Amino acid sequence: MAESDWDTVTVLRKKGPTAAQAKSKQAILAAQRRGEDVETSKKWAAGQNKQHSITKNTAKLDRETEELHHDRVTLEVGKVIQQGRQSKGLTQKDLATKINEKPQVIADYESGRAIPNNQVLGKIERAIGECLVPYWVR
Repeated sequence: MAESDWDTVTVLRKKGPTAAQAKSKQAILAAQRRGEDVETSKKWAAGQNKQHSITKNTAKLDRETEELHHDRVTLEVGKVIQQGRQSKGLTQKDLATKINEKPQVIADYESGRAIPNNQVLGKIERAIGECLVPYWVR
């Protein structure tokens, strides 16, 4: 008995809850039942992995008021691109591959839905051998 130290006390208990367990619905309800203060907050877009919030601005641009109106390529540009592409014997996919763009980009330019991009138009001009500048500068 002389060897035991009566001043030292060893307490054995389970580990506390992990962070995920502490945030669970069951843990919150248990804490409320015990009368503890529980603070909760709703985070905007939590868990949706949204890195960019351009959807609101895109909706505004789609309404196309006079202030937010984007100039599109004219149908004349689309016809020139289409005629130049066909004279070279290229499909939209072939032309897109040749200029390192997606086929949808070529389809948009030919249909007049695209917003003009100087780099893309320059690549198309070099690929089909037609000058597009007089048509889309307007």
